[in-house]
Amino acid sequence: MSTLLHLDSSPMGAASVSRHLSSTFVEHWKRANPGGTVITRDLTKSGLVSITAEWVAAAYTPAESRTPEQKATLALSDKLVAELKTADEYAVGVAMHNFGVPSVLKQWIDQIARVGETFAYVDGVPKGLLSGKKATFLLAAGGTYGPGSATESFNFVEPYLKTIFGFLGVSNVAFHTAGGAAALNYGANREEFLQPHDEAVAALAAAK
Repeated sequence: MSTLLHLDSSPMGAASVSRHLSSTFVEHWKRANPGGTVITRDLTKSGLVSITAEWVAAAYTPAESRTPEQKATLALSDKLVAELKTADEYAVGVAMHNFGVPSVLKQWIDQIARVGETFAYVDGVPKGLLSGKKATFLLAAGGTYGPGSATESFNFVEPYLKTIFGFLGVSNVAFHTAGGAAALNYGANREEFLQPHDEAVAALAAAK
């Protein structure tokens, strides 16, 4: 049976559009994958911190040579990496913050991008170790940054996520962005705004 890793990164709770979209994806993924398993992780409640010199030293120390302190330093990272390896698919709710990804998502990426675990160097060339996985990114942005828009070049979220996941071996990626979500702060009807996005996300969840 398939396993889906569901990540959320928005701090906005029930008001979050990206959380709504990722929840919709999970709902329809379950329908398309009866008996499948969902691993859920809220990155805002996962105790993520920026990596330190001690973390880097531990990560580059062979596992059999790590001290108890180094093992403790990598404990959360090890758990996050294990979730990635276990899952067949990833569904990631992402809010655009200042044209980039939320800080907690960047902290998560720094914790899971580990040589020998999620990527390796083969004859000096990097090789992703998460091949065969699929990732769907459910984005929300206050403005509109789609292809052809005047602010298209401001969107650093999609290129970054496509690049980093590709580096880790995940080349099968899909994006859906709910742009213009700031309108909800100025009286736009939430249900009407979300309806076309819910339909598109449902289709993504059912795709094989």
